[in-house]
Amino acid sequence: MRPADLAREHGLSTQAVRNYEESGFLPPADRTDAGYRVYTEVHAAALRAFVALVPAFGHATAGQIMNAVHDDALDDVLRRIDRGHEQLLRDRATLDSVSRAVQDLADFEPVPEPRSIGELARRLGVTPATIRAWEEAGILVPAREATGYRVFRAEDVRDAELAHLLRRGGYPLARIALVVEQIRTAGGTDTLGAALADWRSRLTARGLAMLAASARLHEYLAARAP
Repeated sequence: MRPADLAREHGLSTQAVRNYEESGFLPPADRTDAGYRVYTEVHAAALRAFVALVPAFGHATAGQIMNAVHDDALDDVLRRIDRGHEQLLRDRATLDSVSRAVQDLADFEPVPEPRSIGELARRLGVTPATIRAWEEAGILVPAREATGYRVFRAEDVRDAELAHLLRRGGYPLARIALVVEQIRTAGGTDTLGAALADWRSRLTARGLAMLAASARLHEYLAARAP
């Protein structure tokens, strides 16, 4: 098989296949007398495994798993896969806690006013620098005293609580800013509910990708067995 034969199956370039081999994601290919690479069904199985691992565990971890396979470090392979499943389980637990928090938003109790940036940071367990980053991203819009100090009122604390929950879920600041702004202007949590549904869908997709990747990796391990 030529590099183009492997590349075509996955919509890759032949250079990408060569790069994967050089990075150790594929086993070394034999060469013809003229120096051309010759791939086999074992290489095809390796590429299928790597391509399946990327959406499941990320490009870096997928590469580390394939490197460990080729180093015959099976325990390391399994350990990295276990960590991915552990992270998915933690993400699911975080999503569940956020979902429960959303249900309680209607009963949000206003906090004593005003609150300083330090007080808000302590309430959330973050640093003041984090609060300032959220403000720069448009997530928080605190008022200012005549002295220039920030004043975080009840609605600001509510927005900060939401931002903190979504950040734990891995949402980028720009996306959080959009969600919080829509909640702020609409006065409801429908947008947040949609964001959580999207988050749950992404976790489900990742879990299914892990299943598919495990099957492909198992096929490759069987193909390379002596």
